[in-house]
Amino acid sequence: MGREGGRGVTGDRSAVVNPFVHQILAAIIKNQPLKTSIQSSSQNPEVPIWTTETVTQVLRFITRILFQSPKSVGNQKGFRHRAPLKQRCLKTESLKAQKGILILGPAAHRNHAKINLGLLKATDFFCWVETHFGFVHNELTCKEMALVLVKGNSLKLLWEFLKEMSKKGILNIAILSCVIKVLGEEGLVNEALALFYRMKRFHCKPDVVAYNTMIYALCRVGNFKKAKFLLEQMELPGFRCPPDTFTYTILISSYCRYGMETGVRKATRRRIWEANHLFRIMLFKGFVPDVVTYNCLINGCCKTYRIDRALELFDDMIKRGCLPNRVTYNSFIRYYSAVNEIDKAIEMLRRMKELNHGTPTTSSYTPIIHALCEAGRVVEARDFLVQLVEQGSIPREYTYKLVQDALNSLGQIHLLDRKDSEKIEVGIQKRITQIMKVKLIMRHEITL
Repeated sequence: MGREGGRGVTGDRSAVVNPFVHQILAAIIKNQPLKTSIQSSSQNPEVPIWTTETVTQVLRFITRILFQSPKSVGNQKGFRHRAPLKQRCLKTESLKAQKGILILGPAAHRNHAKINLGLLKATDFFCWVETHFGFVHNELTCKEMALVLVKGNSLKLLWEFLKEMSKKGILNIAILSCVIKVLGEEGLVNEALALFYRMKRFHCKPDVVAYNTMIYALCRVGNFKKAKFLLEQMELPGFRCPPDTFTYTILISSYCRYGMETGVRKATRRRIWEANHLFRIMLFKGFVPDVVTYNCLINGCCKTYRIDRALELFDDMIKRGCLPNRVTYNSFIRYYSAVNEIDKAIEMLRRMKELNHGTPTTSSYTPIIHALCEAGRVVEARDFLVQLVEQGSIPREYTYKLVQDALNSLGQIHLLDRKDSEKIEVGIQKRITQIMKVKLIMRHEITL
C-alpha cells in the first residue's frame, strides 16, 4: 500500500503514471473487453495493482482522452475570451446532434460515439476493479466516477450512481459540492440546483461551501435573483450556514464581471450598484474584505468609468491594512491608458514598483505601450518595451510589431537595439513553438 501516498494525475504531465493504467486505457480506447488478469512486471506480488491513485488516474484520463474534441483543444483557453455561459438543454442538443446541426457552448464539436464509449467503459471499469480485484472504493474514486458521468452529461446514470454510493455510506457533502461545481461549469445549472435541493435524499446537509458553490454556478449563467435568494436565506437569524467573506466576494465579483457581459448600459450600472451595496453590507456585518474582494470591485468600477469610487476603495484598502497587488494596479493602468491619461498610468506603474506591491509584467506594460504609440510618444513606448525585456518578460507579438511600425514611420528604427530585438523575436518564437507543441500533444492524445 506504499503507492497510496504517491501523486495522482491532476493535470501535471510530470506526474508518474502506472504502467497498468496505460494497459487499461489502451483496451478502453480500442473498445476491447477488460481482462480479469493483467500481465504484471512487478517483482513484488504483494503490492496491489489497483490503488486509489491508479483508479483515479484511469477515470481522469477517460474524460481527457474521450470527452474532449480535437477542434476545441487550444481554443478559448482563457476564461476572459469565452462567451457568457448559458443554461444548456440536453434534449435539444441531442436532437441537433441527430440532425447534424452545430452545437455551441461546452458541448461544441464533441464526438458522441466516443462519449458513449467512455461512459460505458468507465462504468465497467469502476465495477471491474471491485469485483475482480477486491478493490474497495472510497470518497476519491467515488468523486472521480461522478465527475465522469457529469462531463459525459449522463444525468440519469449520475442520479443512480449517487443513490448507490449513498446507500454504501461513501457519499459526503464534499463530493456533492464538487459535482455541483462541475455541473455549473458544464452549463447545467438547473441540474446543479436540483442536486443541491436533493442533498437530504442522500443523507447530506449543505454547508457554507455547498452554498457558495451553488451561488457561483447561478451567477455564471446570470441568475442573480436566485443567487441573492440563497444569500438572503443564509443571512436569516439562527441559520446553521451563515455566509462568510467568500460568499460576499463571489457575488461582488460576479456582479462586476458577468454584469458587464449583458451589453446593456443600464443593467451594467445596476450590477455595479448591487456590488457596492453588498460591499457596504459586508462591512456593516463585520466581515473583513480581502484583496480579492477589493480587486473585483475596483476592476468593475474602472471598467464602468467610476474612477472616483475606485480610488476611494483603493485608499480604503490601504487604511485597513490590506496591501494592493499587481492586479489592483493593473485595473488603474488599463483605465488611465484607455482614457488617454497616460501619465497617471505611468505613475501607477512606478508606484507599484516603488512600494513593492507587486512585480509588473506584460499585462502591466502593454496598455501603457499601446497608449503611448497611439499618442505619438513612440520613444517613450520604446523605453517601456526595453524595461519590460530587461525584467525578463517577453512582450506580445502585436505589441512588438506596433512599436516597430511606429518607429519605422518616424524613421527612428535605430533606437531599438538589435540585441533587444533579437531577444524579443527569439522569445516570441519559443512561446509559439511551446504552444504548438502542447496543442499537438493534446490532439494526438485525444485522437488515439
